[in-house]
Amino acid sequence: MQLTKKFVKAKNPCTSGYRWFLRDQNGQGDYQAILDALIADNRVDDACWLLDQFGPTDAVLTVDFIDANALVFAGTLIVRQGIAVDTVVRAGGSIRSGGGIKAGTDIVAGAGIDAKGSIISGGCIRADDDVRAGWGIEASSRFECGGNVRAEWDVSAGQGIAVTGDIRAGQSVVAGGSIKCEQGIKAGGRVQAEHDIWVARGIQAGDSIVAGNHIETGWGMQSGCDIVADGAIKAGEGLAAEGRIAPGSGHGVYAGLRVRLDAWADAARVMAQAKPEQLISGYWCGTDAQASSA
Repeated sequence: MQLTKKFVKAKNPCTSGYRWFLRDQNGQGDYQAILDALIADNRVDDACWLLDQFGPTDAVLTVDFIDANALVFAGTLIVRQGIAVDTVVRAGGSIRSGGGIKAGTDIVAGAGIDAKGSIISGGCIRADDDVRAGWGIEASSRFECGGNVRAEWDVSAGQGIAVTGDIRAGQSVVAGGSIKCEQGIKAGGRVQAEHDIWVARGIQAGDSIVAGNHIETGWGMQSGCDIVADGAIKAGEGLAAEGRIAPGSGHGVYAGLRVRLDAWADAARVMAQAKPEQLISGYWCGTDAQASSA
């Protein structure tokens, strides 16, 4: 793709960036070559802006290893070994790594991200499709995924986690803000958020499910330890905890919110070591049933 003065100016660039384009590129040039030149001049924000304006291409870059200050590529990035950048690694298409991916600030893909090792960002991780990691996924700020998430280890974010598909983690799923999942969560360890946990389907956790505010699922929850919130605990179907089920002070436990009354005993069961004092709805059956409610 060839960019011209007229083409770029129509996107309302900043004054500094447009002057650079006129001065250093003579007001024209190949799209990717301009992205490369911006990165070489340490104008990473301008390169990201340009990609936002003109979008992805069908180009594919295949290399053995990337060790750089930053990388912004308009197409698909395939790295046979690993990726290590001081600031941003961004692709208009997908990012695939035969090792890990580590960035000082953001990791962003216009499609999916697939790494055989860990995906670690000092800023955000954002992908418009599936994110898969052979090890763990760690974002210092937000983690946003437009598809499914798969990690053999932890999935963690210093702020919020927002996922359109399922989350599957071999260990824990932890967020410094809220967790929002539009499908279901299955974790070998705990599922924990400093604010809300909202899941369209169910949660199955090998350890506790803990929220600093409310927990709400469209289906059920199953915990290998406790289900604890500082707010309300709401489930469309049942709740099962090896330990306790405890909402915050002044809040209640609501199970079976999407269950017909004639199916209450089967699909709205509440199981824990002790009956929650704040149980508002649900069929209490103690600890004698172990069926999955997630």
